[in-house]
Amino acid sequence: MSTSTHPLTAHGTAQSRLVRALLGDRPAVTPVWFMRQAGRSLPEYRALRSQGTMLQACLDPALASEITMQPVRRHGVDAAIFFSDIIVPLALLGIEVEIAPGRGPVFSQPLRTSADIAAAVRIDPAGVRERGEAIADAVGRTTAMLADLSAERGEAIPLIGFAGAPFTLAAYLVEGGPSKDHMAARRLIHEDPAAWEALTMWLAEVTGQFLALQVSAGASAAQLFDSWAGGLAPADYRNSVLPASAAALDAVRALPVPDGVDHIPLVHFGVGTGEILADMATLDIDALGVDYRVPLDEARRRIGRDLTMQGNLDPALLFAPEAVRRAAVERILDEGRLSRAHVFNLGHGVPMDADPDAISSVVRMVHEWQAA
Repeated sequence: MSTSTHPLTAHGTAQSRLVRALLGDRPAVTPVWFMRQAGRSLPEYRALRSQGTMLQACLDPALASEITMQPVRRHGVDAAIFFSDIIVPLALLGIEVEIAPGRGPVFSQPLRTSADIAAAVRIDPAGVRERGEAIADAVGRTTAMLADLSAERGEAIPLIGFAGAPFTLAAYLVEGGPSKDHMAARRLIHEDPAAWEALTMWLAEVTGQFLALQVSAGASAAQLFDSWAGGLAPADYRNSVLPASAAALDAVRALPVPDGVDHIPLVHFGVGTGEILADMATLDIDALGVDYRVPLDEARRRIGRDLTMQGNLDPALLFAPEAVRRAAVERILDEGRLSRAHVFNLGHGVPMDADPDAISSVVRMVHEWQAA
């Protein structure tokens, strides 16, 4: 996609509520979207996904684009988040992995030794973009549908690209699957720091290529998601994880910039990261996602930098009475006023058993809110 045909220019998403807020402007209406808004909480998703595996759905352009669009149509959110999974770029490189229902990514050959890691990092990360035609096709289909919906609404709706951070990918790879304490990854940091560095810097290239692929194909912003960084001691995060996260984001920063746009906005989010928010904020990002454990005003105090803040309604409040949910939404919107701009979101993903009507009600509350 050329810089003149990118949706930021051609579809006007540079002036959307979301992109403006990410870049530090404060639109009259606070933008709102939800992590995991596309997927299992929606009955239309479950009907569509009655056949095939999660990975097959991610690599089917027609299916992935339709799933991405479903919550935008239903909830009226201000952005779509690309339907994918953090292990997709690894699958594109030929690494054997499945997404086990109810469990998550499972690798048939975990990287247990330095020799395992040395063999893996010889795989060229450029293969992600070379074999990513289905991803680029899905992004193109989605942005075309978003352009049509934007014309109906009279408000540009951008697509957000998505990728997993190197630490989270490494934690899955060395463990072979999900873990409660990520002991295998934490052990490797100290037991074999050279192998750990080789693995995470390779993963930075892999996931950076995946982000860049989505942005080049039409995503107007990108989020790097670190599921497990909150399980690290701050010093370990700072010394052994942060450099790889920075390198992953550099892949997007290196892309040609669409006409009339200063740069592609980047968001970084992690779970349980209250103790490392200040470190995360040193990255070259525009917005910092905050989970539900730390109030936005306290997060702003901790980071010491005027970034856009994203978050951070506790997903459990989607099950609360409407009056309780409204009070929490309004509190978070008030806290968000202390930063240069605010993007409303959950403090983690939408639970699979959340009522879609409750999600839609939060969107209405945010859009109707007026600062006192």
